[in-house]
Amino acid sequence: QLYREARECLTLLSQRLGSQKFFFGDSPASLDALVFSRLAPLLKAKLPNGKLQQHLKSLQNLCNYCTSILSLYFPWDGGESRPPPHPMGLGEAEEDPHKRRNQLLSVLVGLAAMLGYAFLSGIVSIQRGGVGPAGRQPITLEEEEEEE
Repeated sequence: QLYREARECLTLLSQRLGSQKFFFGDSPASLDALVFSRLAPLLKAKLPNGKLQQHLKSLQNLCNYCTSILSLYFPWDGGESRPPPHPMGLGEAEEDPHKRRNQLLSVLVGLAAMLGYAFLSGIVSIQRGGVGPAGRQPITLEEEEEEE
């Protein structure tokens, strides 16, 4: 039942696409992204049961549709697992000359934000040295131990 409905769905998609490049003309729409995201794995993956894949391969316009989108938006997908290197042969450090500076600034901004939050929420407070409230000297840790 499920295979029958999936085959029917693929057939209807094929009929709707017809001879157009995309479902709504010459430029892709969100429907094209959705349909491609379902068809491409079905077309390219090795499946234990290839019934549905064989049906998709028999619908030539859907196969051409997937191939067209793959070559248009994923030109490096000729067996490579990632995009080709930068055309100028630049390394990672040369692509973003300010990468280290940006990382350091991010850390400093994060640290400042955490310290600001700690002070404003009262988790950390700074007290002045000298005479405490009611004219008494503040008790140090050593004096606290002696009092106990």
